[in-house]
Amino acid sequence: MRKSIATVSVSGTLTEKLDAIAAAGFDGVEIFENDLLVCPLPPEEIRARAADLGLSIDLYQPFRDFEAVPADLLARNLRRAERKFRTMERLGADLLLVCSNVSPEAIGDDELAASQLRLLAERAAEHGIRIAYEALAWGRHVNEYLHAWRLVRLADHPNLGTCLDSFHILSRGSDLIGIEAIPGEKIFFLQLADAPLLAMDVLQWSRHYRCFPGQGNFDVAGLVRHVLDAGYTGPLSLEVFNDHFRQAGTARTARDGMRSLIALEDTLYGAAHPAVPTGFAFAELADPELNDAGALGGVLTVLGFQRTGTHPTKPVELWEQGGARLLLNATGGDPALVAIGLDSPDPGAAVKHAESLLSPVLPRERAPREARLDAVAAPDGTQIFFCGTAWLDDFAPSGPVAGEITRIDHVALTQPFHYFDEAELFYRTVLGLQPQESLELPDPYGLLRSKAMSAAEGAVRMVINLAQVGARDLPWQHVALACDDVVAVARRLRAEHPELLLPIPANYYDDLEAHHENVDPELRELGVLYDRDAHGEFLHLYTITVGRVFFELVQRTGDYQGYGAGNAPIRLSVQHAGPH
Repeated sequence: MRKSIATVSVSGTLTEKLDAIAAAGFDGVEIFENDLLVCPLPPEEIRARAADLGLSIDLYQPFRDFEAVPADLLARNLRRAERKFRTMERLGADLLLVCSNVSPEAIGDDELAASQLRLLAERAAEHGIRIAYEALAWGRHVNEYLHAWRLVRLADHPNLGTCLDSFHILSRGSDLIGIEAIPGEKIFFLQLADAPLLAMDVLQWSRHYRCFPGQGNFDVAGLVRHVLDAGYTGPLSLEVFNDHFRQAGTARTARDGMRSLIALEDTLYGAAHPAVPTGFAFAELADPELNDAGALGGVLTVLGFQRTGTHPTKPVELWEQGGARLLLNATGGDPALVAIGLDSPDPGAAVKHAESLLSPVLPRERAPREARLDAVAAPDGTQIFFCGTAWLDDFAPSGPVAGEITRIDHVALTQPFHYFDEAELFYRTVLGLQPQESLELPDPYGLLRSKAMSAAEGAVRMVINLAQVGARDLPWQHVALACDDVVAVARRLRAEHPELLLPIPANYYDDLEAHHENVDPELRELGVLYDRDAHGEFLHLYTITVGRVFFELVQRTGDYQGYGAGNAPIRLSVQHAGPH
């Protein structure tokens, strides 16, 4: 299907927006009136620029507060409409979006509203223009899409149809089946936006929290299926109002919007996802000192890891314990998590899928006999590798290392301030991970926004965190390592290397004992944190931070699927207070 986007959805000047929208691969654009008003170029030049970029101008919007008004106001509105029609002729746009009236002067009279909409359509037809009438979720008298359709049907003019907007429909919880009662040729336009589920005024919700399909909680795909079943053949168009998008890079946001529509189409047509990972192949950490006494090497040695191999042509070491594999890479500055390797049943198909979703494949040099290992860049720059088994041959590992740690349980990555929604869409669409509920956790200096995402049965778990908390930057990343007996590990570490573990305040344990019965008192002595839900228990402890990285040791019992999120404020407070 053709793909379009409203200029209000991205930041920048109108010319910058058009360039970015075209570069992202869109076919058309909705011109938001304010973008045109502040542009120094006349409409004719905007029309020519769009055409040179291969963009059709699919819609001019919005025209507000027109219908169901007293006669004197109707005359002024028609005069205003005539000026818009002339602007649209210069712009080369032949479809005008008219929003349902929100003015206190609007009259609750369907016959009057329909007659005035018919009059508007007659005037528009003289200019070769059509009118798409949309029910705003906060419209004074018309706020449901089926009410808007009744007015269109009552007006009965070929140049008048309806515009369906997923936000206005889904935010009100409207029954979607009614869409199929609208003839496809009378659905003149379809605007798409997702949103998180929020308990707030719908106008503020709409103006500040819309996002691209796949970044929120609405069933956008379900709505589109009904629209297509009704016979709609126009473009899928994004219209998003979002404070973060208005501050983010124009090109990135446009590309993210295109990614959302490609993924939406995959969902609509039941395309199989070829890239869902089956486990962690490795986590790669930058470490300027590749030796056992180095910053990370020393920590890994204490945790029971052993260096089992070295890459033949690159300054990279393989460290192993149980099924957990970590790579230390001498390139880069401070210790940091720079790459994640994921076990993939078909790495080649996974890479092609990532490319189809506009994820850049990173160039990688390799010697003739080295394994092919392709990577794509996540929004924060982390490299994501799709791995078979051949990559291990490059290291010629000395053999398995038994120990207390069994595998990588999850990784947590902090995101730059404007990339959080982009990251969620990336991991959901490119890797097929399913998101859990977004959490806001208290930090000494504000709030930490966090969202966990996982593959089926927890084979791969990732957590993305918002990088800024209040006025402070929060660059920490961590790798969580699974243990069968985290208490035993804690005993050993407390006895041999207590300086490695993050100290936990006694007040935490006082509160823990108040909330839970039969909590092992040894947890207090060892600095082990605890959580439980209806399905199981979770024990975990943290190391101190080295550079930007720290490690978490975790033990899951029963069917516990969480991450001990309630304990995150304790960890954050201690990290802020101590050296890291």
